[in-house]
Amino acid sequence: MRYLAILLLAPLLLILCWGYWAYPKSLPRTSGRRIFDAAALLLALIAAVQCAVLGFDTVELPAVDGFGRASGAIWQQVLPALYGYGAFAAVVVLAMLLRHVLWGRRRRS
Repeated sequence: MRYLAILLLAPLLLILCWGYWAYPKSLPRTSGRRIFDAAALLLALIAAVQCAVLGFDTVELPAVDGFGRASGAIWQQVLPALYGYGAFAAVVVLAMLLRHVLWGRRRRS
């Protein structure tokens, strides 16, 4: 159950990986950029998994009450998914900014 949030989040993360890899088409496609993109996506996926595991470990389940344990246990899967998506998005946004600085269009003087 620990990795259920990542399994549920995986299709969205794969679509975002494809979007990062394919766009923008105006940037030059050099081997250096492809290595940078692969490293950034790998780092983003590692950060997403690590933050999701951290979220799963830190969530506090509600006490058993009249409705039983199920009256709030969904947060044990929602919080890791939010942590994982947030970490992935943060790394990809930073990589996009750095990629634009390194390979963005050069102004002609």
